[in-house]
Parts: sequence; C-alpha cells; structure tokens
Amino acid sequence: MYVTRALRLRVHTIASVCLLWCASAFSAGPLHAGSEGLLLKYHEIKADLLKNQFCIPIHVESFEEDNSLQGGAYGIIEHPFNDLRSMLQVPATWCDIALLHFNIKACTYRKLKNKWLVTFYSGRKFYQPPQDTYQLKYDYRIIEQQPEYLKISLTADHGPLKTKDYRIDLEAMPLEEGSTFVHFSYAYSYGSFARMAMKGYFATLGRGKFGFSVVNTDSQGSPVYVSGTRGVMERNAVRYYFAIQAYMDTLKFPKEKRFEKRVSQWYDLTDQHQKQLFEMSKEEYLTYKKQEHANQLMLQRQLGQYDSGEVVQ
Repeated sequence: MYVTRALRLRVHTIASVCLLWCASAFSAGPLHAGSEGLLLKYHEIKADLLKNQFCIPIHVESFEEDNSLQGGAYGIIEHPFNDLRSMLQVPATWCDIALLHFNIKACTYRKLKNKWLVTFYSGRKFYQPPQDTYQLKYDYRIIEQQPEYLKISLTADHGPLKTKDYRIDLEAMPLEEGSTFVHFSYAYSYGSFARMAMKGYFATLGRGKFGFSVVNTDSQGSPVYVSGTRGVMERNAVRYYFAIQAYMDTLKFPKEKRFEKRVSQWYDLTDQHQKQLFEMSKEEYLTYKKQEHANQLMLQRQLGQYDSGEVVQ
C-alpha cells in the first residue's frame, strides 16, 4: 500500500497517540467501584499475576467497541502503597514517568487557577524538538484518595486526527509485604480520519506488531497474540507499567543521578519483551532521551513552575 510522507507522519502521530494513556462512555472495559472493585479484580486475576508466560506480575487487557479503544495493565509494584501514593499525587512525577516512553518528547505541568494541566509532547519514536510535536493537554485530578486506595485521572477533550475523549486512569491499593497493586488504563475515541490513518499504519509500519493477550494458538500450539489497535494499546500500557516501576526503583539514588538510572532501567525492563516492545537500540534510546530531557527541563523552567513538588489537593 502506497503511503505518502505526509500520511506517514500522521500515521506515526496516531501510533504515538495510542501510547498516551476510556472514552468516558466506554462500556466494554472493566468497571470498578472504587477500592472494592479493584480488590475483587485482584482476586480474580491473582493466579495470572503470580504465574504467566511473561514471568512478570502483570495482567494485560484491551477492548474495542464502536469507535472507542481501551487498554490497561494490572500489575504489582514492589514498593509500599504510601510511597507510591505520595509520588503520584505530584503532577511533576507524571512528566518524569511519561518521558520514558519512546514517543513522548517532553512533558510539562502547570497550575491554572484551581486545577493542574499536564501536557504531553507526542511525536515519533526518534528525536524531535518540542515544536515539531503534538501537544496533548490533560486535566489532572485526584478522583479518590483513601487510606488504602488511590485513583488519579487525566482527561483531554481532543487529540490529533480528530480523536477525542482521552482518559488516563491510575488506581492503586496496598498489598501485603510492602507491595502495591496498580491498574493503569488509557482510552480514547476516534472517527473516520483516524481510522484511515491507523489502517495505513497497520498495513506498513505496524505490520507484524502485536500485544500481550493471547487470542488463539497456531498449528504448532504456540500462542497467537492480539494485533492491530488492541495490540498498540496493550504494548503501551505495559510500557507505562514499567515506567512507574522504573520511577519508583530509582528514587533511592541521588536526585542528580535519577534520570540516567531511570531511562537505563526502563529500557532494560522493556528489552526483556522484545517481541512486543523493541523499537531501537539502547544507545539510540539513551541519546534521544538525554536531548529530550534537556528540552523538558527548558520548557518547564519557561513556565516558572519548575520542580515545584506540589501535591494536588
């Protein structure tokens, strides 16, 4: 299928859009009733978390209904709930987490009156300066905060290629022995223009890529993984699960060393699942991220709210 350079750029954009973190009326996905719902889900998938073919405590789901997509990852983070909660309540943390992803070129946060705005600069997987990216602006809110439950949402009305109804949700609850059960989900709605771009992507650059859910077995009995748009959502949900893990794991280092340790660990975590997650060499990734991190710091300083560490109330 012939794809022009302009369309390829748009295809890259919609692929990177799938990375960002359902549609508010998305009925096919799991519906949680706060802490009780998340606890029920944990018991439902506990066996899969403790033993699966990927050898990591994670359970991945994706759904597609009409013109809406949702992907999510449930997993165990080996850090206490209170530590995770204290970090995720700070908008700056989300920018540090988001930047680890291949397609996020920068992220900024700022307070506007009584609300926080978090902006993802989304682009291609290779290096791009912020001015060449798409800015997806999220409203950041703590939906619920209890002694043993946390829910944070980021929502955006509109995205590139006439996509809309973006929603990122993060739920967390404590487990025994100082670990935390987390659920990260991302969803959006799309129309005919985005559908055409996605079709072009999967016919070219996205051909042969797949997710984590097993949908069948082949003639040799090997698993057949979900592909297409659901595969994109699953890959990126897992990437963000690893981003949260890498962020928490590297807090033990001095502040000036954390970024270097964080990007290295994130790459190593994703590299263990090359069939789904490989995009480039570690050397390339670290080089691009060093440049993009410098751009992010510059943009944040320009906003005059650099590294405020302010907790959302």
